[in-house]
Amino acid sequence: MEYKEHHYPQLEVDLDQLEDNLWALKSRMDASGIRLAGIVKGFNGLPQAARIYEKAGYSSIGSSRLEQLHHLRMNGIAVPLMLIRSPMLSEVEETARWTDISLHSEPVVLRAMERAMQEAAGKRRHKVILMVDLGDLREGFWDQDELVQTALEVEREMPHLELAGVGTNLGCYGTVQATPEKMNQLVAVAERVETAIGRKLEIISGGSSTSIHMVLDGTMPPRINHLRIGEGILLGGIWGCDMDFMHKNIFTLRAEVIETKVKPSHPVGELSVDAFGRTRTYVDRGRRCRAILAIGRVDYGECEDLIPREPGVKILGASSDHTIVDVQHTLHPVQVGDILEFDLCYATMVYLTSSRSVSVTFKTERG
Repeated sequence: MEYKEHHYPQLEVDLDQLEDNLWALKSRMDASGIRLAGIVKGFNGLPQAARIYEKAGYSSIGSSRLEQLHHLRMNGIAVPLMLIRSPMLSEVEETARWTDISLHSEPVVLRAMERAMQEAAGKRRHKVILMVDLGDLREGFWDQDELVQTALEVEREMPHLELAGVGTNLGCYGTVQATPEKMNQLVAVAERVETAIGRKLEIISGGSSTSIHMVLDGTMPPRINHLRIGEGILLGGIWGCDMDFMHKNIFTLRAEVIETKVKPSHPVGELSVDAFGRTRTYVDRGRRCRAILAIGRVDYGECEDLIPREPGVKILGASSDHTIVDVQHTLHPVQVGDILEFDLCYATMVYLTSSRSVSVTFKTERG
């Protein structure tokens, strides 16, 4: 990724607001005895932002992308790094080298991790968390007997791995809500494992941002002591849990206008499919003032996920490299060369921070 200070499209990251959000959430979690892993995949693991997590005292920094964690370590991030997607068999050696904690659901991968740690010949043990599928049907053991047997195998036969705990994920695939009932199911699984291995687990990880609401409303079971939080910090809220103590606009997208013209609002001619092979429908609203921005779906994904800050700006559509907006009723006339600003959702943030065509800048007044 290139960092050009005056290049558009531009994504600005307000590090001061990020720090405020990190401390605000951490203080509330600390009061409930919950440690936080700060998940940084949402902004492509940018080191400048990840350092703020370290400054705020987060117990670990996590990502599903090993290359991001490697990059963070090479850029001086010293806190424990957590790989939150099960390692591919082809990357267990790198996982052993660059991370301190990883999530697992396959015994064959755990055995490969044990061999990789043994071959590394260091004194450090790698912590593992066994994932439990509680119905969301993404990763995790479905058969709890298999999970317990795997826990025993790690505990007794894998001296280079440390069974740190169990965890779950809810809402990311199957849209299953994180509820106190689901958390109690996780605690019950953890206690089965503890009975089998004869000791308490260090970590019972109750999921991601979708679990925050239970801490805030006091319904989180007391044995849940760990969460993996990304989106809730970065956007200052999560669906169904509007955290009014958090900043909502850490990220600002700026895009430059390259055309403004009055045109019909309905295409003229025989209609087919768009650049991505989709059929579209259009509303004929007569002739309207429209602007084109020099940014497209290659950069941010779906244009409907962009949130204009300028009153009166309405997203009409986009192709790979162009975004078309209605500017008929803006407060001020929009002209070529103007810069329009947008707020983001999680998906657009992920795309934009990964695009080589988007300049990333950082704002701070704290040094």
